[in-house]
Amino acid sequence: MSHVTTSKLFRRMAGVWLAAAGVAAASTAPAPPAWSLVPQPARMSPSGSGTVRVADGATVAVRGTDLRQVQSIARRFAQLLAGTSGLHLHMATAATRHPAITFEVDPHADVAGDAGYRLVVGDQGIHVIARTPRGAFYGGVTLWQLLTPPGWAHGTPVGVAEGVIDDYPRFAWRALLLDSGRHYQSTADIKKLIDWMSLNKLNVLLWHVTEDQGWRLDIPEFPELTHTGACRKAAGLDAELTGSADKPYCGFYTRAEARDIVRYAAERFVDVVPEIDLPGHSQAAIAAYPWLGVTGQRPPVWTDWGVSPWLLKPDEKTLRFVDEVLDEVMRLFPSRYISIGGDEADKQQWNASPQVSAQMHALGLTNMDQLQGWFTGQVADYLTRHGRTPVGWDDELVAGATLPASEVVMSWHGNDNERVALQAIRQGHDVVMTPQESLYFDHYQSDLPDEWQGPPPVTTLRQAYDTVVIPNGASETEATRIIGVQAGLWTEQMPTFAHDRHAVFPRIAALSELGWSPASAHDWNGFLQRMPAELARYRALGIGYADSAFAPAFLVTAAANGAFRVELSNQAGFGTIRYSTDGSVPTIRSTQYVQPLTLPDKTTLRAAAFAADGFELAAARTQVLDDTTRLSRDSSALATCSHHPGSRLDGSRSTQGSRPIYMVDIGNACWLWPQAPLDGIKHAVLTVERVTWRFGDVADKDTVVRSKTSAAGELEIHADSCTGPLLATLPLAPAVQAQGQTRLNANVAVPVGAGIRDLCVFATGDPRDGQWALARMAFSK
Repeated sequence: MSHVTTSKLFRRMAGVWLAAAGVAAASTAPAPPAWSLVPQPARMSPSGSGTVRVADGATVAVRGTDLRQVQSIARRFAQLLAGTSGLHLHMATAATRHPAITFEVDPHADVAGDAGYRLVVGDQGIHVIARTPRGAFYGGVTLWQLLTPPGWAHGTPVGVAEGVIDDYPRFAWRALLLDSGRHYQSTADIKKLIDWMSLNKLNVLLWHVTEDQGWRLDIPEFPELTHTGACRKAAGLDAELTGSADKPYCGFYTRAEARDIVRYAAERFVDVVPEIDLPGHSQAAIAAYPWLGVTGQRPPVWTDWGVSPWLLKPDEKTLRFVDEVLDEVMRLFPSRYISIGGDEADKQQWNASPQVSAQMHALGLTNMDQLQGWFTGQVADYLTRHGRTPVGWDDELVAGATLPASEVVMSWHGNDNERVALQAIRQGHDVVMTPQESLYFDHYQSDLPDEWQGPPPVTTLRQAYDTVVIPNGASETEATRIIGVQAGLWTEQMPTFAHDRHAVFPRIAALSELGWSPASAHDWNGFLQRMPAELARYRALGIGYADSAFAPAFLVTAAANGAFRVELSNQAGFGTIRYSTDGSVPTIRSTQYVQPLTLPDKTTLRAAAFAADGFELAAARTQVLDDTTRLSRDSSALATCSHHPGSRLDGSRSTQGSRPIYMVDIGNACWLWPQAPLDGIKHAVLTVERVTWRFGDVADKDTVVRSKTSAAGELEIHADSCTGPLLATLPLAPAVQAQGQTRLNANVAVPVGAGIRDLCVFATGDPRDGQWALARMAFSK
């Protein structure tokens, strides 16, 4: 559809009513910015000429069916636009003849699916057409993006290029998992997350509300689940959240709060799918009711992370408990889907129990994985009898067992060419792709020194974008069994909502495009071109996102005559890096980086990345070039002795309010400094902190215990290898009881002419008594 052939007379007439409505049709105006939309729509047909300009005071009308619901959508759209762009739209009245924007719902519209829409920009203004309110909502999201184009300025009219967008989602399930079990989020923050999800056209919040570390949902029939199970001892940094190690870490959602979240989400076309994880991840439930466990003993609500061996007892009494819990869950959550977990079920206690073994044999089963399959099948059957569809993880398929035929499988084992997902498809399951390798958003996003905390390995924006959503080897028919994609936000290392949003954004944009856009639209470079406008929208929404993909990284090496050679780059390879050498903040007018720099000693180099329109993609980073640069390293610049990627762990907040982040190989307090300059070195200063061990069995098999010569242990620095010549020993006693960081000093026995040598530094003792973290290692002459 195009209006470029409209007569001049009609254009003049149209211009009169458009201007009166806060819209101007201007064929002679400068070309508007290209449509910059995330996710990329299914089909876009720009007319090539013509512009509709929307200004403050423009009117919005609603037509067709479902008027009340669509009016609510239109009002929410207007509020969103006012809050982000500063343009205030007015709802049309009966007297409004020519509204600038129209939302129309027609069940017979020529639109693809219930979530699809058509958006027409032309001489008659802007028209969003859909078959359902859901489609109208998504059309409104796209229109909001059209009105916040690249380079938009707050409060100024916006020109939108004429044309037509026909759009609909690729997958029905476009999800984000939120783990409220390990760390609790307020209902207000969950609502913010739902808002932001809906603006990325995500439609499922998988809400993980039960865990070893906390049961978060009120179940009236079992009050101890929240009275006991919702609280744990404030171990480690939890004490900072509660204010004291003596005050437990608690939190749960009342039934009223759960209903409120479900209602709020539904208004934004987000389906809240609850997850009650069974039979593992149940230590908090067993702490509340010990008879749910195998041993009959009452464990504490777990304060560690990892995989707990406290499984639910797979008997009829436990199944009655599960049925009653699910009855309440079904009353609170109208979703067709309910997740029953099934992941990471450590069967130590089952294997050790004669009673469980006898039950396994009585059922004619040969192993405990089959017993878990039987237990899960009972729960799944209960849900299907009540008209619900069970959802669960792929672990039992990995173990060689089977899952209930009715179950939707969330496949998080993405290794080996998505073998497990393909296996699930061929067993007749619908599958949601959620590979940990690229869509677990708790993983940190870069190797930059200021990267936030998270488990390894690094999961970049590009890795998220390039996620394989159709398993290799799947036929065209088998591919239809993939019903969607899902990212996971597990919160072991996400103690606050600031951590949550930093982990989710901007990787949610990649998830959005995976779930919504057609496969033919997959284009990393095109995606990057659309990101500056999207990042600007995040800022307008108040989202503290990670700029890791665009932040400048410094590669510093020695040059002649005591100078430094510096290479600048960023992870995405996108944008223009500009820099200063006088310590000032770089701007769009600063010197552009085009080749490696050679800079003298005592230079403060600052660099930032900018988009073509001048938008700052990443805040300035600083690299000081002096003797400290040559003779010191922080933990992010050191390698682990295992050569495995380390975890980034939070340290204690300092008196200045900042919080250090350490690169740590959990269970192995050992670091490598390749090619360290040792000539003339006399002294070493190591800054360390002892981090509370909260890692359960995560590192048991990899834990390295080193002999110590004192009760507190010591740090040792060795040349060439970890068994090479001992250069220095630093007793750890001063740091054992310290709160926060401690600086340890020692003389270094460096042989004359040592030159450049590899270094190994490690802590003696058992890491499970307290994991040592190395903040910085510095030498002096």
